[in-house]
Amino acid sequence: MHPLIVARVTRDPWPDRPTRALCDDRAVTLLTQPPTFTEPRSSALLLLGQGTDLASERGVECSGALPAASDPDLVERARAARAALGERAFVLGHHYQRDEVIDFADVTGDSFKLAREAAARPEAEFILFCGVHFMAESADILTSDAQQVVLPDLAAGCSMADMAAIDQVEDAWDVLVEAGIAEDTVPVTYMNSTAAIKAFTGRHGGTVCTSSNAQVALRWAFDRVGGVDGTGKVLFMPDQHLGRNTAVLQLGIPLDQCVVFDPRKPHGGLTVQQLRDARMILWRGHCSVHGRFSAQNLVDARAAVPDVTVLVHPECKHEVVTGADMVGSTEFIIKALDAAEPGSAWAIGTELNLVRRLAAAHPDKRISYLDDTVCFCSTMNRIDLPHLVWAMESLADGRTVNRIVVDADDAHWARVALDQMLALPGL
Repeated sequence: MHPLIVARVTRDPWPDRPTRALCDDRAVTLLTQPPTFTEPRSSALLLLGQGTDLASERGVECSGALPAASDPDLVERARAARAALGERAFVLGHHYQRDEVIDFADVTGDSFKLAREAAARPEAEFILFCGVHFMAESADILTSDAQQVVLPDLAAGCSMADMAAIDQVEDAWDVLVEAGIAEDTVPVTYMNSTAAIKAFTGRHGGTVCTSSNAQVALRWAFDRVGGVDGTGKVLFMPDQHLGRNTAVLQLGIPLDQCVVFDPRKPHGGLTVQQLRDARMILWRGHCSVHGRFSAQNLVDARAAVPDVTVLVHPECKHEVVTGADMVGSTEFIIKALDAAEPGSAWAIGTELNLVRRLAAAHPDKRISYLDDTVCFCSTMNRIDLPHLVWAMESLADGRTVNRIVVDADDAHWARVALDQMLALPGL
């Protein structure tokens, strides 16, 4: 059995709840979901600038509801622009995108899958990446110079990736050098990081990982400095939770040998002895969606649903992952629901757009969002149909907009780190 799978529980069914109104500054739209899907309560909605959740991690806020679906005329424009581009363009849609964008994607997937799909389409002149900035950077690194990667909205960033700036990481490495441990430390960066951080990792002999292969990547890194049972260390960036959950639950690293390096504090907020005693040096970063889920969410789900299976992403906090029934990457979550028995009940701890899409795809199963509060990935959802239409129409008219180009030196070293990941077994 997977080391992160624990026993299942039984409780009462979800109560029926009325259709919920989602509001923005332009319109009010009723969202009708499959009868098996439990929509988060409107009373728990945190609107942008109007509310925060003090129980969540610092910096984790909910952006509130999505705007109403785009009007039919815009949909027709999108179809016309896509047809005009034909095989010159390849449209990638991340799993967390809204449906109106996914409808025009040639392929959907997680960040690494999409970057590889882009690299496998050398005939496509344009790669339209409906995701966030670091994903488009990875696509630019992995595609040829003849291809142009376009991000429909340059404001679509990633709060987690932004939590590890290159100057902060370089300063942190200097702290490790001063502590005398840099030579025994291998950097590993999550795919959800900037090209500059991937390049830093490549320059220092490290690798990139995904949520699917983090265990393999960490074991490889430890093997370079004496093995999991040795004294070597890993600097894991930028998501502390994925690093901690993988190290403790899959590699058996003691929890007290995982320390958090806070770039906003002198020396990361750690003493030299703490750094020397640590095996995992975790960057203080997190996902602003997965960081919302709490242990109380698990209690509430199990109090409401008999034989519910709680399935969460490994970016969730340690107490959420250890309390869940199953944990896995986005692709793992999708496959788990595909294989689930009809009539089974699931509470899913990941981005709400994906959970809704899974519920629509599996009307024979009872699927609920783990959190009671509506919270989308606000930066991912900056990519909407108006931005996609604008980008496609511009390309069809001969104008390249919002092209993502990674610095040549960064691209080289980031590719070194990515190639090292590709060489890992099982990927």
